[in-house]
Amino acid sequence: MTLPDAQPVDRPTAVVFDVGNVLYGWDPESFLARQLPEDEARLRFIEDVGLWEWHDSLDGGRDFAEAAADLSGRFPEYAHLISAWGDRFGETITDPIPGVHALVEALDARGVPLFAITNFSGDFWPPFRAREEAFFGRFRDIVVSGTEKMMKPDPAIYYLALDRFGLRPDQALFVDDRVINVEGARAVGMRAHLFTDADDLRRRLEAEALL
Repeated sequence: MTLPDAQPVDRPTAVVFDVGNVLYGWDPESFLARQLPEDEARLRFIEDVGLWEWHDSLDGGRDFAEAAADLSGRFPEYAHLISAWGDRFGETITDPIPGVHALVEALDARGVPLFAITNFSGDFWPPFRAREEAFFGRFRDIVVSGTEKMMKPDPAIYYLALDRFGLRPDQALFVDDRVINVEGARAVGMRAHLFTDADDLRRRLEAEALL
């Protein structure tokens, strides 16, 4: 990995965001509830197919068509739900997180370089990115786990992102809602912030003189 040669900085100069539940809400449970209103049936589906582990494999780079065919072959009674996960995945992504887009706009207006690292299926990302291009156009680059076939908190994805972004670890403030991902970023030398809400994030950005 090649990073810029320079003396350590006193504060970060760029912000690296997570996407799900930091920039946009992700609510797969509500999506599933619309398909399976009965709690018992919905929980049975999730447990029978190992939905969350299976979805993680998509974020890790597995092709959706292959993964869906395999899972539907093993659970034909759920084939329509598995297909809907791909066809309608965009419905699991909800509104912008309150207040955060305004912070992104303020950072962009100040010329702060904006980047993102997201655990996201390589098949599902392009239509979502296209849908929200007006917003994501503010970002200089976005590393997508499903495309790179590596996921947070694997150190490799942070190093890959830093190399692509042209940043040293200490130049980046990483923002994520999951402790494990924040700890992963800190382990490679990045500054990191555990996201809870926009007000708390604003205070951190102001403390770092980014806003």
